[in-house]
Amino acid sequence: MIILLFFAFVSGLVTIAAPCIWPLLPIILSSSIAGQGHRRPLGITIGVLISFGILTLTISYLVSFFKFDPNIIRYFAVFILLLLGGAMIIPPLTRLLEGIVSRFAGRVGQGQVGQLPKQDFIHGLIAGLALGVVWTPCAGPILATIATLSATRAVGFEIVIVTLVYLAGVGIPLFIFAYAGQRVVQKSRFLNRYTGTLQKIFGGIIIITALLIFTNYDKVLQAKLLDAVPAYSNFIVKLESNSVVKKELDKIKSGEKDEMVGKPFNPMPSKETRPDLFNTNYLAPELTGITGWLNLPEGQSSLTLKSLRGKVVLIDFWTYTCINCIRTLPHVTSWYSKYKDKGLVVLGIHTPEFEFEKNTKNVEQAIKQYGIEYPVAQDNNYATWTAFDNHYWPAKYLIDKNGKVRLTHFGEGKYEETEEAIKELLKETGQKVSEEVSTMPDETPKTRNSPETYLGSQRMEFYFPNGRVNSDSYRDLKTTLNIPVNSFTLGGDWEVTDEYSESVKNSVLEYNFSANKVFLVMRPHTEGKIKVLLDGKGLDNSNSGSDVRNSFVPITSDRLYNLIDLKGNTGKHLLRIEFTPGIQIFAFTFG
Repeated sequence: MIILLFFAFVSGLVTIAAPCIWPLLPIILSSSIAGQGHRRPLGITIGVLISFGILTLTISYLVSFFKFDPNIIRYFAVFILLLLGGAMIIPPLTRLLEGIVSRFAGRVGQGQVGQLPKQDFIHGLIAGLALGVVWTPCAGPILATIATLSATRAVGFEIVIVTLVYLAGVGIPLFIFAYAGQRVVQKSRFLNRYTGTLQKIFGGIIIITALLIFTNYDKVLQAKLLDAVPAYSNFIVKLESNSVVKKELDKIKSGEKDEMVGKPFNPMPSKETRPDLFNTNYLAPELTGITGWLNLPEGQSSLTLKSLRGKVVLIDFWTYTCINCIRTLPHVTSWYSKYKDKGLVVLGIHTPEFEFEKNTKNVEQAIKQYGIEYPVAQDNNYATWTAFDNHYWPAKYLIDKNGKVRLTHFGEGKYEETEEAIKELLKETGQKVSEEVSTMPDETPKTRNSPETYLGSQRMEFYFPNGRVNSDSYRDLKTTLNIPVNSFTLGGDWEVTDEYSESVKNSVLEYNFSANKVFLVMRPHTEGKIKVLLDGKGLDNSNSGSDVRNSFVPITSDRLYNLIDLKGNTGKHLLRIEFTPGIQIFAFTFG
């Protein structure tokens, strides 16, 4: 943890050199020069750190609790910046604002002694609070982890400490810049002659910057600056991507209730070293809050674990657009077919990751597509998921004849060991089972692929250059050059929501990925199509996914689409997708 905090602090220190903060430096300097001494620069610095830190860690909680559009905060911050800029140009507005701040400062302390310094600090604090709302730093792995855990409302003590240390690193050079800039302007005899004119010029800079923020053009400017200076992004990623930092970030993220990307968090030891086949022993919670049953035996309307006592039950948490779940289904259906007559019951618990996955017809179609013959329960409200304290897709809970969970396994793989455990529990019921184990191939990825990538703002993590974008309408975005590996960028017009991004006009997505196969969950708001390019060229038989025809994919239903299949030639490539309007994109997965 100490090493992670060190790198978080260093990352904060070098933020002053990041292109993402450059558009705000003139406004910080503009706000500082009007004050005397260190109090106004200190107020600006503290204000930026407070508002950025609080909003980063709590905005998802606030939006969920109060049910408001988070852009309201941003627009209010823009209004404050316009007010501050106007006060530096229009004398009556200056007097009005100073009167308000003076009365507030008078309430903070006793009498008039020291009131002017208080006013300077409060002026700076107000400007800093507004800037902290609209500032989006260039995100490396550390800041991306903070943003993701905050967006998924999984903020713990460790992530708060990491955030505070990162902000401490940001604050030191930010204060030095603001204070040094103020001193240079005020100590220069030449500049002192034009103090009034300079103040008006800087007021204009604040107003222009506020308007850029209001129109989202500040993000375009950031992207252009990052294109011009790609070395910074490469530096910050290298700085934060060493093995020690990755290990510490993984520890913090291990409590995250998110999809597991094909890697078991709780792997079973090998057969040669484990004392037995099982890794736990506790009474299974009852199925609860099921919103619908599919594939039930004739004459039954529901199932309970209590009614299945005496049988071996395999609970499989899955969702039909999860590629990791899809790769496990042939094994699960094979076990059911092989052992159902011996007393094995398989229950698929379909817990949706996206809103459209709650649709019963979609689930029925997936059941048919993947040849599932065992009962499937729709857990649309996460009630059974919560009862099992489950965190991952896919997840398996193997329950013995007494209703106790004897084995848990998260992610893909370990199929042979799981089947051995099933057979052992069937033997405990008195059944005779064959010693043969299925020879179905294990398709768990053996190489490190690009990570699962969400395209809604709530869980967005790998957008370049800022890590993520807020839910909003974006017009005329420009795709960014020099995209780092495992990052994506958007071009054209997009509507970004918490759960997905929707193409509007001239919409383009580019992703620098490393994998053999690329999948994308999509849904047509209006039926359309996408064009898929790899490294700037159309697709052919050597790299087309199963849903691609002559580089085009018709988007006719909400499901997982197979876009790229390199036929075993895993490598790093630039994927470009061009969208017709009305295509909603949810998440990339890789194989």
